[in-house]
Amino acid sequence: MVVLGLIEMGSDSGGGLAVATIVAKLTVKEGDYGDGDGDGMDRCGFNELRGILHSLNPNHAQANGIKGQLKGEFVPRYVDWAKSPLVLGRAMDLDYTVEWPLKSKLAPKIYGPPESAITKELIERQIRGFMTLEESAKGQHCMGRGLFFLTPDGTLRPLAIELTRPPVDGKPQWKQVFTPTGDATGCWLWRLAKVHALAHDSGYHQLVSHWLRTHCMTEPYIIASNRQLSAMHPIYKLLHPHFRYTMEINALARQALINAGGIIETCFSPKKYSIELSSVAYDQQWRFDLQALPTDLISSQFTTDTVGLAVVQPFFAIDDFITLMIALSNSQGMAVEDPTALHGLRLTIEDYPFANDGLLVWDAIKQWVTDYVKHYYLDASFVQSDKELQAWWTEIRTVGHGDKKDETWWPVLKTPQDLIGILTTMIWVTSGHHSAVNFGQYIYAGYFPNRPTIARTKMPTEDPTDEEWKCFINNPEVALLMCFPSQIQATKVMAVLDVLSNHSTDEEYLGKDMEASWIENPIIKAAFERFNGKLKELEGVIDRRNVDKNLKNRCGAGVVPYELLKPFSEPGVTGRGVPNSISI
Repeated sequence: MVVLGLIEMGSDSGGGLAVATIVAKLTVKEGDYGDGDGDGMDRCGFNELRGILHSLNPNHAQANGIKGQLKGEFVPRYVDWAKSPLVLGRAMDLDYTVEWPLKSKLAPKIYGPPESAITKELIERQIRGFMTLEESAKGQHCMGRGLFFLTPDGTLRPLAIELTRPPVDGKPQWKQVFTPTGDATGCWLWRLAKVHALAHDSGYHQLVSHWLRTHCMTEPYIIASNRQLSAMHPIYKLLHPHFRYTMEINALARQALINAGGIIETCFSPKKYSIELSSVAYDQQWRFDLQALPTDLISSQFTTDTVGLAVVQPFFAIDDFITLMIALSNSQGMAVEDPTALHGLRLTIEDYPFANDGLLVWDAIKQWVTDYVKHYYLDASFVQSDKELQAWWTEIRTVGHGDKKDETWWPVLKTPQDLIGILTTMIWVTSGHHSAVNFGQYIYAGYFPNRPTIARTKMPTEDPTDEEWKCFINNPEVALLMCFPSQIQATKVMAVLDVLSNHSTDEEYLGKDMEASWIENPIIKAAFERFNGKLKELEGVIDRRNVDKNLKNRCGAGVVPYELLKPFSEPGVTGRGVPNSISI
């Protein structure tokens, strides 16, 4: 589990800090550029950045003129901290803990004692009025080192964040639990704890959920398809629209975003260990069979503290940052198999927008792929005798993923059903998965206090000097602003997220445009038209869900409607639309 969410200036913070105050204090002024990250916009590479961002999306300037798609001028939105795990396409990273007390799975020799400082008494104080801890262990609740409680109305309530610093530079392990509280000092500490938790999750989101699991992992599919499948091969024709511009955008990302000293390394918490984080996540946790949405939800594969800490341990030691330790005991996924339920799955959190809408998209893709494959491959002999197809799958496994070629979890490719599962997974990753983790970034993180990407200062309670503590008590607003990203860091990230969330004027959406040769084949043409009709129907289902008062994670006063998986969109930053491919 990785704790997600957006810093909250409202209800559980005990008297909110005015948003206008933050905006005013963070306005960039000439000659005032924060904490030394740069001494001027031009010298910080801002003009160069602007050019790079335009190169990332040639139609950005034109598309930007059509931002007002959501009832007026489109602006980043505030989202309740406890709702965000369910709408950011990341609640796969939540896990259910059913064993108490909590203990870390990290090596005690490196990180210190594994016992959590989150006590039974502390949690029962937070969930008072609902049930006892023993009763909650028998029901549904979300726990980890960042604890959420699943309330009877289906919403998540934040309970506690535990921040831990491993032993470093002769200092012993430091850990402390922070909870929502009504007193002034505790309120400010809770806000700062959320900044730290969010900063680390922002790095995980960008480097694992986004870059690794979509952009990076699509490259072996593209390369193998172009090497092994002829342009006339039916599977090449099926996949080709889903590879549009991906290699180009990845090359630009390596040049301007994830490169050494680039925007990710300078503006996100993992810093120079960013790609190492992504690499170890791939090595320890990526599996092809878990990229399919149903198995992803059931397994909750990306949930342990291995990636979050083992790989980034060096920068905590060097920069003395604080990390959110994620430690889970016996746990279950975000869904369980249930043949009687819709999609064959029963969600552990029923009002889970990403999963509910994602499964609709998944089913539509799978039906289209099934119709297509069964037209060309009547039985297993057709699959097994297709030398191009077999060479394609062999290259993906043994060359594209050479260091994982001997893993037993790779699907075999012997039957039409095997091929359907493989192709549906690939198309889901390039369309629905990428859309869910990418096109909502400006909505939820464009206003950076909602989702800071880096925490520049330690917690005020971590080995403070008398002077440091006095400064915090006298000026907690300053402490919060100093913990946030600097003005230059925030400006760069906002600009990048604006571009990444933008649909170009020539965007090609899932199920919208038919490949020319399919028009001449009445069976394939009819199957594609059914696919297109299903996606149009899906848009109406999502619209109805967003006005259903019983679905409190997507409907209510101030709640942002969940539209990231609505298939179609206008150009610009709209917060909806599922393109065929990873093209931005």
